[in-house]
Amino acid sequence: MTKLAIKVENVRKHFKALKAIDNLSFEVPVGSCFGFLGPNGAGKTTMMKILYGTAARDSANNDAISVFGYDPQKNELEIKYISGIVPQEDNLDVELSVEQNLMIYSKFYGLSKSESRPRIASVLKFMELTEKKTSRIRELSGGMKRRLIIARALINHPKLLILDEPTTGLDPQVRHHIWDKLRSLKKDGATILLTTHYMEEAFQICDDLIIMNKGAKVLHGRPSDLIKNNIETYVLEILYIGNGLKNLPDGIRAETTHNRQLLYADDFDRIKEISNRFKAGDFILRQSNLEDVFMKITGGKLNE
Repeated sequence: MTKLAIKVENVRKHFKALKAIDNLSFEVPVGSCFGFLGPNGAGKTTMMKILYGTAARDSANNDAISVFGYDPQKNELEIKYISGIVPQEDNLDVELSVEQNLMIYSKFYGLSKSESRPRIASVLKFMELTEKKTSRIRELSGGMKRRLIIARALINHPKLLILDEPTTGLDPQVRHHIWDKLRSLKKDGATILLTTHYMEEAFQICDDLIIMNKGAKVLHGRPSDLIKNNIETYVLEILYIGNGLKNLPDGIRAETTHNRQLLYADDFDRIKEISNRFKAGDFILRQSNLEDVFMKITGGKLNE
């Protein structure tokens, strides 16, 4: 039987007329990476805040949350003690050095200087920041700051690592570097919760994910299974098409968004034949991805 790190049942959170979380249920096995994928305002961050106790869920007779056996409405401190948090915002103290930021944070967990120094050295080495330990925060690049915030979240050897949009605004090289570190943490047994609106990020590192929209669960499953079971295999993006192609052959499904027309098919030869009508630069022929799934189910884009 799979051991669960988190179990959520029928959780709701409303703000006046807004349904931030609408009857959400899911389970997260120990040692896995679970993702929340969706556009801004989908409810991802709200669900995270509910899990680590900084937001309260709406009370209901059939709702329940267990985070390693703790209920965040009753055991907020216990959950924070076993968790590492990477918020959306960079909230480092810019007047202090890298090492000083980590030293102050270690005190929140009751670590003495003799305990914290080897831990600080370890997390800086893991995130490849050792050479920057005496640097002021304002001297760091954006990617270094994000890596430092992840290092800070690891200072207490957390069972649960919670990352809220950890790579937003970073260049692809830094993003892939962080993904590699997250895979390593998961391999060592950490449980990871991730919110993102980058479909590639979710596909790369999540074992299981929920696609959310307007507070509700749209789809739930393994990333590869969501693509395999909900969308055609190939996509032809036709750019600047105006009103789009008409009288398409059987087996081709069309969607129009902004100035593009997207044609979907499982038969590569058939969709490749259509691409031959256009000159290079006027189309993109690719495999389908999670954003295509989201568009099909909701009619909207992940990054809207």
